[in-house]
This record gives sequence, structure tokens and C-alpha cells, in this order.
Amino acid sequence: MTFHEVRFPDNISRGARGGPERRTQIVELGSGDEERNASWANSRRRYDVAYGIRRVDDLAAVVAFFEARNGRLHGFRFKDWGDHKSCLPSQTPLPTDQAIGTGDGTMTAFQLMKRYASGSQTWNRTITKPVAGTVRVALDGTEQPTGWSVDTATGVVTFGTAPGAGVAITAGFEFDVPVRFDTDALDVTLDLERLGSITSIPLLEIRR
Repeated sequence: MTFHEVRFPDNISRGARGGPERRTQIVELGSGDEERNASWANSRRRYDVAYGIRRVDDLAAVVAFFEARNGRLHGFRFKDWGDHKSCLPSQTPLPTDQAIGTGDGTMTAFQLMKRYASGSQTWNRTITKPVAGTVRVALDGTEQPTGWSVDTATGVVTFGTAPGAGVAITAGFEFDVPVRFDTDALDVTLDLERLGSITSIPLLEIRR
């Protein structure tokens, strides 16, 4: 499967609905108690972007985008307006937002990550689609304007010189979600005033 490094139109994604999904198996015992088991180690995001279509030009843009992706065939970038930064949505990313590793004097490549915490529980999300020009990196809390690069197609930060042993490596960034259309057909409705709508346009996160 190929991936197109192009983002779904922002003006339409802003009105989308959706979010993370998990898969849990629940068995109810004869006593009324439950046994629960997580089938997935990581969540997967689903969206419906039909809610973002407000005028006929939006409809045309979605149809063109769908055709260029060959329906479900090719993946693409999607901006989740509720979760697209290393920090809170209302804040500006700082180079100390997220821990992405600890230097050992040898390793030069580190994967961007985002940590979700509530109480004593945490979950680390791998970030593979950072937005170009938004990534900031720090070593032991000091921002590094040079000496590293980031692959915006994989989210891997690579240093020219390996960070020293015990050095805390952190990063701040904006990011997109890698998704694909979850349908091969668009059900388009046109009325007499040339306004258009599509009942549902489901998107599904691609997990690699």
C-alpha cells in the first residue's frame, strides 16, 4: 500500500466527527461478574468528514480528493483538530513537551512520541506524521536549533552526533494522523439549488 504525503482539506476536516477506538472483549460470567481483555495494545482512530461539508465547492473538493486517492487504495494525512499537537490544542508546542528518549552515546535516531496520562496510567502514541517546520528538539532542556533532522514521513529524529549517555531528549511538534478512506463509494446527493451533501465519508487510521 502506498501513502500520499498530502493532507485532507483543513476547512473540511475542522467539522469532522470522530476519535480513538479500542477493541475490548468482555465475557459476562454466570455470577454476573465480567472478564475483560484488551484485543488491541493501541487505539485506532475513526472519523467521519461528511459533517465538514458546508457548500457545493467543499463537496467538489472531497470528490476530487477521493478520486486522487483511488478510494481506499492510498493513505493520506488528516488533521485531527482536537489532538494535533504535542501539547494542549490551545498551546504552542515547546521543545520540552514530550520525552522521546535518553542518550547512550551511540544511538542517533529517536522516534517522536506523545504521552497520554491520567492518574497513574499512561499510554505512549507513536507519531509518524509530524508537520514540516513545527518540530523543536531539546537536550536536557536546552533547545537545539541545529545538529538534527526529522523525517516527516516517519517521525524519526536523527542527530548528527549521538547525544551523550543519560541526556534527556525531548521534542515539541504538530502532527497529522495517517488515514485512508474506509469506503470505495461516495453517496452524493444534489438538490435543485445545486447544493450537495454526502451522507457519510468514513476515514480510518492506518497503523503501521
